[in-house]
Amino acid sequence: MTLADASGASDEGAQDVERAKQLLVEERRSIDNIDAALVHLLAERFSHTQRVGLLKAAHGLPPADPSREQEQIVHLRELADEAGLDPTFAEAFLRFIVTEVIRHHERIRDGGDEGSDRG
Repeated sequence: MTLADASGASDEGAQDVERAKQLLVEERRSIDNIDAALVHLLAERFSHTQRVGLLKAAHGLPPADPSREQEQIVHLRELADEAGLDPTFAEAFLRFIVTEVIRHHERIRDGGDEGSDRG
């Protein structure tokens, strides 16, 4: 290998690193946009679960509905599998959300802050 060959290889390596950095910025921008969309989707979801909690409290229904939760878990695991997402992760994510929803429904039932679904 000549000095010119080594210099050319070095330039190519530097260009590859710069291109990788550029791609990294683009991927992170996409991830940031998706994260923002997830936050907005979760806010919309909790807006609906807030209304569900108010209905349950007004009619003396329990905060949790284990049969519905199990149906949702089965459905979400199927969707995750079809989408190429780990179904176990999807289930854990849903269980986390449902636990928070139930906590909010209990607070509503017990006369807590009914105007907000925030922790």
